Amino acid sequence: MPISRPSGMIMQLRVPFPASIRDWIARNLQNTCAPEELVRAMVSQNAAPETAQTMVAAVAQALRHGLPLPEGDIAIPAHFEYQPEPCRLPPGARLSAAGHVVNVHARFARPAGAVLGNMLTADECGELIELARPRLRRSTVVDPQSGEDVVADYRNSAGMFFRLGETPLLAAIDARIAALTGIPASHGEGVQVLRYPEGGAAAPHFDYLQPSNEANIASLARSGQRIATFVIYLNDVPAGGETLFPAAGISIAPQRGNAAYFEYGNRFGQLDPLSLHAGAPVREGAKWVATKWLRDRPYLPKGATASL
Repeated sequence: MPISRPSGMIMQLRVPFPASIRDWIARNLQNTCAPEELVRAMVSQNAAPETAQTMVAAVAQALRHGLPLPEGDIAIPAHFEYQPEPCRLPPGARLSAAGHVVNVHARFARPAGAVLGNMLTADECGELIELARPRLRRSTVVDPQSGEDVVADYRNSAGMFFRLGETPLLAAIDARIAALTGIPASHGEGVQVLRYPEGGAAAPHFDYLQPSNEANIASLARSGQRIATFVIYLNDVPAGGETLFPAAGISIAPQRGNAAYFEYGNRFGQLDPLSLHAGAPVREGAKWVATKWLRDRPYLPKGATASL
């Protein structure tokens, strides 16, 4: 039976505070950008509001009092109200997924999820990289002053999106994921492929869509909330690049063909704050990942309308 915590309980979580994000905040504050504008810009990139507010406030305080800027990590207050439920993955160490066998290397309860081996074969990883490579574009963020999408020096990944079922390989991946989770393939967003160069990292964030973010309102109305994620590692990273869950104390090393699967939405419509996660800096080489987000309703891309 799920164990619930008192709804008023507050804990301190220590999350990574990348120097690139810290310095970006400092530069904008010194250029007279309002703190709330920086918070909105970070939340627009799906940063947790509490994380964005705490990071901006810490840098602002350091600048105001002439103190050293925060370094390493930072304490974030976290409220626990989520009612955990069992993971959707079936039991067992070897799972059948649409004619493909996936190995379970580890399971965890909060967030509900697992580390999976042989999610993709080596050949499938290579094919996905080559399909994505010519379509990669530098990742952007929202400029806090202009509101436009711009390239930021603190986010140096490159990425692209495939359409649902765009190739036989993409259709096979969708079928594999649906068989493992029981979530219909129609509920999945198109696969995103990202490449992080040496030094590339991802700041702490949630994958679920913040209802308070205006950019997410239309997407939530069309397709419902994100409830689960697959992060599939497409290459071996010589050093760094781990997927970190700082609130849960989990670190997953990227290995070709393996996947991190985690859930953060329950049947009550609650969202799990322990799904806060980050990508550790790549210390050597590059990191290729394929990300698949699953919704609680059929996914409709922007501009699409539901058929009657």
